[in-house]
Amino acid sequence: MNPRLAHLQPYPFEKLRILLSGVTPNPGLAPINLSIGEPKHATPELVKSALVGALDGLSAYPATAGLPELREAIAGWLMRRYALASVDPATQVIPVNGSREALFSFAQTVIDPSGGDALVACPNPFYQIYEGAAVLAGATPVFLNATAETGFKVDYRCVEDSAWRKVQLVYACSPSNPSGAVMNLEDWRLLFELSDRHGFVIASDECYSELYYDESRPPLGALQAAEQLGRRGFPRLVVFSSLSKRSNAPGMRSGFVAGDAALLKSYLLYRTYHGSAMSVTVQRASIAAWRDEAHVVENRRLYAEKYRAVMPLLEGTLKAGMPDGGFYLWMRTPADDAEFARELLRDYNVLVLPGSFLARDCNGVNPGRNYVRIALVQPQAECVDAIRRIISFIKT
Repeated sequence: MNPRLAHLQPYPFEKLRILLSGVTPNPGLAPINLSIGEPKHATPELVKSALVGALDGLSAYPATAGLPELREAIAGWLMRRYALASVDPATQVIPVNGSREALFSFAQTVIDPSGGDALVACPNPFYQIYEGAAVLAGATPVFLNATAETGFKVDYRCVEDSAWRKVQLVYACSPSNPSGAVMNLEDWRLLFELSDRHGFVIASDECYSELYYDESRPPLGALQAAEQLGRRGFPRLVVFSSLSKRSNAPGMRSGFVAGDAALLKSYLLYRTYHGSAMSVTVQRASIAAWRDEAHVVENRRLYAEKYRAVMPLLEGTLKAGMPDGGFYLWMRTPADDAEFARELLRDYNVLVLPGSFLARDCNGVNPGRNYVRIALVQPQAECVDAIRRIISFIKT
């Protein structure tokens, strides 16, 4: 067996299952699950129709590089969304089976473990795929705390040059999971300068980029920041996005990687052997999704309504700010987050995810401790009911 597997920690939802073992939820209240960031809004009809209309694609093996039409649709969306002058669909875009598999497999391409001291830096709290990707690529993950004191953003200045010299890959996430914090142009400038100085690659996870609630201020993307800073060709930078949150199509497993053409050339070679080409049927439906924005605007409207309904309820009771992006509440708890989640399920039949399960102890601190992540994915009435139950739980 691969000995590196022994270094993987249980996934957060496995930890949650163990935590809740033996808990009997209050049978007098209907269960409300806000622990998983799985979209529940309906998949747009235009996407479903395109999927059904492309079923003949099941009879063909898909090319790893994807259909030219899909790469063109993605490149066109990137240029429209981020006001980019140019994205070459042939060399700067690769369709992938959702951002999760790509975030993992990309590390297997770029990490050189031969020296035995390769590091992969990622935010803390974080999406656990980053850690697993680093470990199984033969690198050591380095966790960079994102706390309330830093606006829940990583302070890259806290890393010593001696550590940066060993870093081969940095995972960034904006809007972040779980806090929803967004990196600004100065944040990107600093990270790019560090990349130039030390030569590491940046993998920007932007799966929540289209969930924002000020239509006049969409979150800044990494490619957009690079172009604004004059970084032609996006050196050592790739971004990852998908249709899961944007288009409520998590079951399609459809996303893309875009950026530095030289990196993507090597990544495409890896994927050719990895055997992870996207079905032609899914590609056709993805083209329809990337070319349409109306359903994305409607999706944001539904989430915005939930926030407008629940945020006033929190005032004076719970500490949870309105995120810049995403569909979570990153809520401070008045007691240990794991016990909070356990007793909340027992007494009020609401399931949330303890924040400490999304983070690691670093410098004597687990930045997720005494927080819970609440995913506002259920219908609005259920989200409001859940928040009211949480408030009642705290008061009692």
